[in-house]
Parts: sequence; C-alpha cells; structure tokens
Amino acid sequence: MLPITDITKFTFQDFPEHTACIVWFGGCNFRCQYCHNPEFITGNFKTISENDVFKFLNSRIGLLEGVVLSGGECTLSNNLYDFVKKIKDLGFLVKIDTNGTNFELIEKLINDRLVDFIALDYKAPKNKFSLITNSSEYDKFEMTLKFLILSNINMEIRTTVHTDLIDEDDINKIINDLENKNYKNKYFIQNFRNDNNSILGNLSEQKKILDKNKIISKNIKINFRNFN
Repeated sequence: MLPITDITKFTFQDFPEHTACIVWFGGCNFRCQYCHNPEFITGNFKTISENDVFKFLNSRIGLLEGVVLSGGECTLSNNLYDFVKKIKDLGFLVKIDTNGTNFELIEKLINDRLVDFIALDYKAPKNKFSLITNSSEYDKFEMTLKFLILSNINMEIRTTVHTDLIDEDDINKIINDLENKNYKNKYFIQNFRNDNNSILGNLSEQKKILDKNKIISKNIKINFRNFN
C-alpha cells in the first residue's frame, strides 16, 4: 500500500504554469531539522487509499493539468512507478518533488517519459550534507543531479536556508557546483519560515537573514522565496 497521506485538491503555485493537485506521501530517509512535515518522518500520519486518489483524479480530468507528488519523499514508496503510469494514462502531467536519493527509480521514470517536471532539493554542499540531512546519501543525490542535468528535463533546484545551519559561503558552493555541472535551469533559495510552529528539530528563529548581496552567480538565474 502506498503511504499516501492527503490530497491538496488545487494549486497554481506548485507546478510551474499548470493547474494541479498535490498527492502527499509519508515517510522520508532524511531528518532535516527544519522539516515542516515532522509527522511524515515520525510515521504519525493517516493514509488514504490509492482508489480514493484515482476517484478524485477521474473527477478532475479536463479540469486540472497536472499532479504533483510530494512529501515526505515520494520516491521511497513501493509501486510508485505503476502509480505514476496510471496517472499518465489519465492524461495528466506529472511533477515530482524529490531529494534525489532514489536514482534508479527517477532514471526509469524519466527514460520512460512518465515525468514532466522535477523539483530537486539540494540540501547542502557536500561538506555539510550529512549535518543537514542526518544521512550519508550525498553520492546518490549527486548521481541523480548529474543525470537530471544531462536529461534536459524541465526542472528546478531549491535549497532551504536556515542561517544557523547554512550561510552565504555554503550557498555559493552549491551555485559553483551547479555551474561546473552546466546546470541551466532555475535555482531557488528558500528562506526558512516556521509559520505553523511545528518542525522536526529544535531550531530557534534565525539570528540573521541570508545576505542576498553576497550570493554570486555567473550563469545561473537565482530566485529567492520567502524573503521580504
């Protein structure tokens, strides 16, 4: 059974230039302190059936353009390939939000033309990756990153910043890595905000906000989210 926790029935913000819904998956192999969905990590979530999802999707044929698969980490789920194929068979576009650690599944989905857009979380530069994610998955992430860049799929890369954990030098390391890998799409730097006062770690508010003037990019267009 797929660990589907909920459906956001309409969004115009999460799938660039398309109306969509979001299917949320529980479970994740990372333990980022700033995670806004701690119930997905702890397993304290309710699930809905795959049948309920497709009952909803069938009611939205011709009304929505796309389906976003998010979480948590949706690529950890068994049978995700078949789930995505069923969505595509209904005529929807598919976007996947991922931390990039299930390279084999992502490669197969893209090679079989079952995904139309990827949002890849670049959590931290290599030297801080384990600190931020509490995992040792950087090499798998990097495999996915390289593959996605070479595949020319529509994508964006994004990094959430809490300046107690990541600073301007860290962001510039990420940008330098992306430029060296010939990345040409958008890079989003997302300012941490704890709007619902519920995160995984015991982080206080940031002592300072990232200084955008210290971010250096030669070829990549930088986009800032949640900054005043």
